Amino acid sequence: MEHRKAKKIFTNYLFVLPAILLFCTFHLYPFINVFRYSLFQWDGIVPFSSAQFIGLAHFKDIFTSNPQWWYSMWHAFYITLLTLVFQNGLALILALACDRAIRGAQAYRMIFFLPPVLSGIVVGLIWQWIYDGNYGLLNYWLTSIGFGHLARAWLADPKTALTCVGIVHMWKGFGWGFIILLAGLQSIPRELYEAAKVDGAGAWDTFRRVTVPLMVPVFVLVMILTILNTMQIYDLIVSLTGGGPGYHTEVPITRILAAMRGGSRLGYACALGIVFGLILLLVSFIQIQASKLAKQE
Repeated sequence: MEHRKAKKIFTNYLFVLPAILLFCTFHLYPFINVFRYSLFQWDGIVPFSSAQFIGLAHFKDIFTSNPQWWYSMWHAFYITLLTLVFQNGLALILALACDRAIRGAQAYRMIFFLPPVLSGIVVGLIWQWIYDGNYGLLNYWLTSIGFGHLARAWLADPKTALTCVGIVHMWKGFGWGFIILLAGLQSIPRELYEAAKVDGAGAWDTFRRVTVPLMVPVFVLVMILTILNTMQIYDLIVSLTGGGPGYHTEVPITRILAAMRGGSRLGYACALGIVFGLILLLVSFIQIQASKLAKQE
């Protein structure tokens, strides 16, 4: 009996082994190496044996002498906040609309999911033309309706560039949030809505007392994915502004790549990557814990 039990456990582990090997090869081993490189002054070109060990000096510099890095973090947090509020709000409204038995619901689903599958570089180039200060569609439209005084070089103005990037990111990304939220709404048993209607609950009460409690796990998933995706925004930044004007649209990924290109700075770039990863883990952990507390209440 014990032999059969041990054999069954061994067989189960064999099925899991490929996933463990993949995780160790493509996640655990690279992370260990990145941390090791962060302790050295190294350009990534000469043999690593000639790299200079400097301990935690890179991490000290990040927290004490690198304001540009923290400005880039603030830019990413700003776009993330916009995305959490407006992108996910729009996705929820559209998901609620398509969850009802409306004509053309299937077509709407396909249209709403189209922007996320487009290339970020292509989307950035299209919106760069829309925002163009001289021949842009946005300025033309504002002028045609009598608001020409608002026209400007949107991506070249430090006051508007970051918000404009956030708008493009929200337009491109709301579709996947819409799909996830719609799937969550359709998993709610219809009988609950019918029971609420029989009890005399209105649309708002039904949404607040039936839909929201059952959708909390889906909301948490969408919010975590939104944070992780938005904090790592890169392709739209490159195609829209390149991080400019000045450093006003720099984000963590662009700062890490800038450090890698800065000569003898691969170790510093690795340290930036570790700090960035830990911040993302911390934010996700806080959000998960907050959702658990909310469900308990």
